[in-house]
Amino acid sequence: MAQVPVQTIHRDPQLFYWILFPITIVMILTGILRHYATVLMSSAPKPLDLRSTREQRSLLHGISLRTNFHVLSPRSFHSRRDAVITAYESGAYLKDPERKGQPPANPMTDPSSMDGMMGMMKNQMAMIIPNTLIMSWINAFFSGYVIMKLPFPLTIKFKSMLQAGVGTKDMDPRWMSSISWYFLCMFGLQSVFNFLLGNDNAASQMAQQMGQMGPQAPQMFGPGVDPNKQFLAEAENLAVIEHHSVLDGVEQRLLKGIRV
Repeated sequence: MAQVPVQTIHRDPQLFYWILFPITIVMILTGILRHYATVLMSSAPKPLDLRSTREQRSLLHGISLRTNFHVLSPRSFHSRRDAVITAYESGAYLKDPERKGQPPANPMTDPSSMDGMMGMMKNQMAMIIPNTLIMSWINAFFSGYVIMKLPFPLTIKFKSMLQAGVGTKDMDPRWMSSISWYFLCMFGLQSVFNFLLGNDNAASQMAQQMGQMGPQAPQMFGPGVDPNKQFLAEAENLAVIEHHSVLDGVEQRLLKGIRV
């Protein structure tokens, strides 16, 4: 039975040093510059007024009650739940009670919402512009180069991911192109940035935003969100809870443990 010949590619070893190392170093330096540029462009959040703070904390109080109801006694839970539901349904905690039942205000007319959207736009531009420039630089100087071979076997499904920019069909999927190394550095240098800049850095924020893409749950206190609907929804969540306590049957459980 004839054996399938092993694929051999004659590659200049200098490509490993003149392409892989520059791309990696440029990606690390760009991540550091992006972090400090984001810090310089970010503005301090404006403090909330008393009514807005009470509105947000009141909703968080109901969420905390729903999450930790099992540590309360039945009497304490029911009294708290009835008080919270009554306040939610009456709109006692709303910042603008006169706007109850009306559609939420346009976020474009809210200065605080505009500041938040402007900050998000600055962060997006600080990420998009450097990545676009680096991609153009790699396409101009290193397009079509195969720089390294991974030391472990891969299936054919990884070919399109690891050999971007290389128009070959029969090449071993373990070979990696320069463009693929760029994408790998973009999403794989998170631990390096955490070590150099700490956990709260621009690269970490970008990874979180990429992970949040797709269908999302509605924001709790975002622009254009109706707080009255959030209060009513939380009141319904509290009303359907069947209370049970962590102390239910504690005597029997203790005696059972002693007998064993």
